[in-house]
Amino acid sequence: MLWVVVIVVVVAFLLYLVLTYNRLVDLKILVENARAQIDVQLKRRFDLIPNLVETVKGYAKHEKEVFEKVAKLRTQFLKTSDTTERIELNNKLTETLKTIFAVAERYPKLRASENFKELQKELERTEDKIAYMRQFYNDVVYRYNKAVKQFPSNIVATIFGFRPMQMFQAVEERESVKVKF
Repeated sequence: MLWVVVIVVVVAFLLYLVLTYNRLVDLKILVENARAQIDVQLKRRFDLIPNLVETVKGYAKHEKEVFEKVAKLRTQFLKTSDTTERIELNNKLTETLKTIFAVAERYPKLRASENFKELQKELERTEDKIAYMRQFYNDVVYRYNKAVKQFPSNIVATIFGFRPMQMFQAVEERESVKVKF
């Protein structure tokens, strides 16, 4: 009878181990998928940016450093796969795009341009999708991190090398965009 109890306890423990491991794997894959979905929307944004920059360039030729900064940030973002660095570069790019729209405010003909209006709308829709995907990503990372840190699943996480993941953070600086001529 003792053997039966021992076997039941061992089987229950192994079952718990397998179920917890599978849940952690499922959550990790969900986090990776959410990150990939953000990348899809960021790529869409990056595909729109050169068109937007070229449209604005025609009206604001002397804003060269803003355009160079956008190009530099875009290139840096596409070259890195480090999540922390991508978050930081994305935040900087978002702030720089705000500068482009601030520049556009100074040029009434540009604001009236159908091409600019359409690009602006597309970029706004893309930014909304990015915001939604960031929220989804952070929700999934929260669930994953909670499972990695809570007892007793933290024991399984430690054994199999599951580590907490970083969330997307909002830009810390919330200043108005300043345009100088």
